[in-house]
Amino acid sequence: MAREDNRRDRRDRDEAPEFADRLVAINRVSKTVKGGKRFGFAALVVVGDQKGRVGFGKGKAKEVPEAIRKATEAAKRGMMRVPLREGRTLHHDIEGRHGAGKVVMRTAPHGTGIIAGGPMRAVFEMLGVQDVVAKSNGSQNPYNMIRATLDGLRKQTSPRMVAQRRGKKVADILKKGDEAPAAAPAEA
Repeated sequence: MAREDNRRDRRDRDEAPEFADRLVAINRVSKTVKGGKRFGFAALVVVGDQKGRVGFGKGKAKEVPEAIRKATEAAKRGMMRVPLREGRTLHHDIEGRHGAGKVVMRTAPHGTGIIAGGPMRAVFEMLGVQDVVAKSNGSQNPYNMIRATLDGLRKQTSPRMVAQRRGKKVADILKKGDEAPAAAPAEA
């Protein structure tokens, strides 16, 4: 009996992280049939834990709430982890592409806030980024903008990841140039 309770507790812990979700777009779609038109709804949702995990999903249904529910479940299934600097901004500037959608994301100093448009803003808010400057060039389609943003975020690397890949220490990676030059002799 204790083993079964332990499994249930572990399952509850796995499902415990509460995710925030943001409805980005809702689209009414129609299908023409013999008797006229049948309407349905397509929803685009971004989900994140605001601590470095984010995902997006789309869902279609006859009713709006059902489409949103399906999109949210799809987003939770496709979540990815993104390394953040100090838990508030990106480690380095990145570009992302998907189809005709192109986005540029730049790291920003503390207090800048999220400077990004529509769908990109939703991704950054759900990710937990507090300071970022982003620009979307190309497609304004929210699906392509979100996919391009996530493509760029997949390319994000932390100093720890770079150090591990090179077989070095993080301190070696973070060094700014060579050692500081020796102090110049004081002139009289």
